[in-house]
Amino acid sequence: MDVAGRDERGTTERVLTLLGLLQQRRVWTGPELAERLGVTPRTVRRDVERLRALGYPVQATQGVGGGYQLGPGQDLPPLLLDDEEAIATAVSLLAGAGGAVVGAGDAALRALTKLDRVLPTRLRHEVRALSGSVESFGTGTAPVDPVVLMTLARACRDEVEADFGYPSGGEVRQRRVEPYRLVASDRRWYLLAYDLERDDWRSFRVDRMTAVSARTWRFRPRAAPDAATYVQEGVASRVYPHQARFLVHASADTVRAQIPASAAVVRSRGSGLCEVLSGAASLDFVLMHVLLLGHEFEVLDPPELGKRCRALAERLLSAGAACSPMPDPEES
Repeated sequence: MDVAGRDERGTTERVLTLLGLLQQRRVWTGPELAERLGVTPRTVRRDVERLRALGYPVQATQGVGGGYQLGPGQDLPPLLLDDEEAIATAVSLLAGAGGAVVGAGDAALRALTKLDRVLPTRLRHEVRALSGSVESFGTGTAPVDPVVLMTLARACRDEVEADFGYPSGGEVRQRRVEPYRLVASDRRWYLLAYDLERDDWRSFRVDRMTAVSARTWRFRPRAAPDAATYVQEGVASRVYPHQARFLVHASADTVRAQIPASAAVVRSRGSGLCEVLSGAASLDFVLMHVLLLGHEFEVLDPPELGKRCRALAERLLSAGAACSPMPDPEES
């Protein structure tokens, strides 16, 4: 690169640094900016003029408390965020939109919309890839590598295959999939994808993936299940050796407030009724969990769970009888 090219690059980098400083603090004096940039106050004035020429409303005021500041306006040029900052901002806003921050859902969605309008085209596509490929159920997801999320989101958007290492049977095996959606649960991030090795839909925990990459091989999207519902049912029941369904005599909202979204699927069944689908290592555990909700309920599936209800009821009655108070001899 010749001298002129190096000078132009240095000026561009300095002007971008100046813009970043103006976005960090409300007011900077000329000497402060000159010291931070390692230039003279005269050069700062020239760089401010360059920003104004680009459309940034940099205001200058004189006197005590005066200096340079970015003025208000609805027509600001593209927001100065690097790739990592844009990804981190989008992930944080999506967490709020998914309910991870109580009461922040609508505000987060509005902020995402504004972010989309002011980001440069390149970063706008990346954020749209993430926001368009994410669904959620529950709140409070554990953090994962945002670069992995973005890689998977791009693959969902571009309809290209992805591969990654994933633990199975005590060893890490390579998986090749057609990615469909990222889903945020109340605890973790999951990927709903069509597993090409097993020829079926599968959900994968993103925090368990290693060496995630998007391939160049495109695929034609298949008819897919609802992403959030599929993943939630898998997390709450299909991963366990035993599944059970109950009809609970309480509203779905009431029961959802008592059971984490990752522990059970709760569906409304009309006024004052809901269906609960859950799984566990043993049917007794599921039964006791529903019993402790404190509502009347009926067993829908499986049939053998009804027998366990009767057996446990007899055991509880026997335990209660054993600790009944002895009659007072003086009252005989």
